[in-house]
Amino acid sequence: MTAQGVYFAHISDTHIGTTADFTRHGHASLPCAKRMVEIVNTMPIRPDFVIHTGDVVAEPQSSAYRLAAEVFAALEVPIYYAIGNHDTAADIRRYLPMGPLEAAGSDPSRLSYTFEVKGYRFLILDARGPDEIDPQGLLPSSQLELVSQEAIAHGMPDNKLPVNMLPLVIFIHYPVLPLNSIWMDNNMLIANGEELHRALIPARNRLRGVFHGHVHQHMQSTRDGIQYYSVASVFSQFAAWPNDVDTRFDPEHQPGYGFVHLLPEQTIVHQHTFPRPE
Repeated sequence: MTAQGVYFAHISDTHIGTTADFTRHGHASLPCAKRMVEIVNTMPIRPDFVIHTGDVVAEPQSSAYRLAAEVFAALEVPIYYAIGNHDTAADIRRYLPMGPLEAAGSDPSRLSYTFEVKGYRFLILDARGPDEIDPQGLLPSSQLELVSQEAIAHGMPDNKLPVNMLPLVIFIHYPVLPLNSIWMDNNMLIANGEELHRALIPARNRLRGVFHGHVHQHMQSTRDGIQYYSVASVFSQFAAWPNDVDTRFDPEHQPGYGFVHLLPEQTIVHQHTFPRPE
């Protein structure tokens, strides 16, 4: 199968609370999530799917996930989720329906899976670390092995290219490599992100991007030919200047999302903001 053009909306860090009037860092999160759904449903180009790269809720409570499920059920396209440090894999599986997918990896407690759209392959990784290192992530050996297998060799499904030849996209919650911001690099990265980066290098000729959330900012970085993209939070943004030592939010930045064009010869990422709903 020859890859065609694929479009997807990238959202993250909705931090929906247990009640409709929940606020975090001075902002109400639920109205922003509802507005994001409206934006997706009225886009001039219909995306093939939405990817939410984690922190769906502010705290992993059933009432918060029920609110999230109600909001995202209004989407007119499939949605997929990566697990954030505020989420649990069991809750996402229980409350949040996703599009067609195939479970990946040998650890059933991890939210890791693959799916394919129009000749592109998408791999979702679970780097949620133990609570004692939160908000850092940690990719277990089983997930690193999954990446190595994905990057190097696979069999050939019927009537398809070998999956190790398909254009590949990775979704994960946490940033993989340092971002040149003191507080972010000390607190927000995957603790063994360098190992993940090295595991991805064999696939870099077909790797179309690694997309993540967690940092509440639009950011891009490149190393060894691999492009990493983060997306703004759907409701509030962090500050991330190189000399920022302490965590702080940027009250001037609006909610945001990404719109990604996967084309046969290039990847294009549009970065959008929208006015905060009253």
